[in-house]
Parts: sequence; structure tokens; C-alpha cells
Amino acid sequence: MKLYSVGVRGGLKKISKADFQEDEVYLIDDSKTMYLWFGSNISRKRRDLSIDKTKLRNEKNENAAIIQIITQNKEYGAFIAIKDALMKGEIKKQNLERRPELEIKFEETLELIEAGISPDLEAEITLAAHKLSKKNISYKNLCQLLAEMQLDLIKGPNKASKSDILKKTQEIFESSSTYEEICWLIAQLNAIADKSSMDS
Repeated sequence: MKLYSVGVRGGLKKISKADFQEDEVYLIDDSKTMYLWFGSNISRKRRDLSIDKTKLRNEKNENAAIIQIITQNKEYGAFIAIKDALMKGEIKKQNLERRPELEIKFEETLELIEAGISPDLEAEITLAAHKLSKKNISYKNLCQLLAEMQLDLIKGPNKASKSDILKKTQEIFESSSTYEEICWLIAQLNAIADKSSMDS
């Protein structure tokens, strides 16, 4: 695994550890996957330039890698452990595995609503998930919220214990769910709860 700092013009500088600040861009090259990490203050222009430069670099490789875009505060569960290791300068040799991530299709949903199409359940979940994703709740707190909701659904009137919630939170945290996927699942559970309260 190789770690690079990506400059304002897309130039790469090999480094041994990263501090993951809001004005930084990093490329983690794991041969099979190129993880392009963006701090929250990165402009659209710099973001696009970094993506273009990474694509060009990837085209020169004998075997093209998968390029994954990661945004600050929206890292998926397993990446948080990788991030900690990179901050300490403990770059691991093995390849990282990541499944394709869910994207909240907010723009498309909004276009359909603006065109006069009434939102269905999926559209309502999409809008609620997008709204939740904009609240900048930490990944760990989102995991806890989802854990509490899932346990409420399973246990019904029997309240889940603190240790049950902690265990479930850790399970979700260690999964490879992205920030958007957690927001989607929370919005989905809220929609189910709203529907069942209307039906009762």
C-alpha cells in the first residue's frame, strides 16, 4: 500500500503518514484499489482535477485499479481503522476490500418531484436520508442510532440493555457500511415506524 499527498495541481508526493485535515487530499494506492480521500474544505475544481489525475495514473497501470472516492466525515466503517493506521504511519501491506457503496440519489428524486410526480416510499426515504446526511452527525453516533432503532424493532416493548446497544453499535461500526448507507437504513426504519403507527 502506498500513501500520497495530492497537491493543488494534482501532483503526488509519497508520504509515510497522513493527518487527514479538511484542506488535504490523499491517494491510498493499494494496487487493486485507489482510495482518493478529500477533506471537507476541498473545492469542486481541486476535487475534479485530483480525480482526473488519478484516472490518468490508473490508465498507466498494467492492471487498472478500482477508484473509490472517500469524503471526510463520511468514511465507511472499515476505512476508519485504516485511517487510524495511516495517521500513525502504520501502512499495511495487504489489499483492502470494499464493496460498491450506495449513493443517495437526491438530485434525481428532486427532479421527479419537481416534474409533478408524487414521491413514493423510496423517494421519501431518499429525501429523509439526504436530510440526515447533511446534519454531519459522526459515523459512530449514526451507528449507535441505527443500533438502537434495529433493537427497538426486534425487541418491541422490551427495552434493549446498554450492553446490547453497545454490541450492536460495534457490529455496525465494523461493517463496511458507508455513511450514506447508514443514513438510508435509519430513514428506512423511520418510514417503517411511521407507516406502522398510521396503520395501528
